[in-house]
Amino acid sequence: QVQLVESGGGLVQAGGSLRLSCATSGRSFSHSDMAWFRQAPGKGREFVAAMIWSGANTWYADSVKDRFTISRDNAKNTLYLQMNSLKSEDTAVYYCALMGGNYYGAAAPILEALYNWWGQGTQVTVSS
Repeated sequence: QVQLVESGGGLVQAGGSLRLSCATSGRSFSHSDMAWFRQAPGKGREFVAAMIWSGANTWYADSVKDRFTISRDNAKNTLYLQMNSLKSEDTAVYYCALMGGNYYGAAAPILEALYNWWGQGTQVTVSS
């Protein structure tokens, strides 16, 4: 079956950096469109960033644009999220997600319903 395992979360001071990883198995990673979401305490899950299988298209939430970078290593079946200039409001559980099909839209694929598989999440805490 498809498995997604996030890692790399932790406690960091404001202004610091973290890199999250999402290791996948059970599906052709190199042909899969994927994304990162996050859920802050007391809030709903929100879209952070997405990338199609080829890496040709990426999207970011306005709140993380120019600070976060999504990338992928198809040889390692791994999705990454480099997070720089972290703020206290970035504190959340971060989830990676994998689409069941391929995405051909122009708008950011922010809807959770587009994604068939989810990881268990990794906690990111930014202290101010």
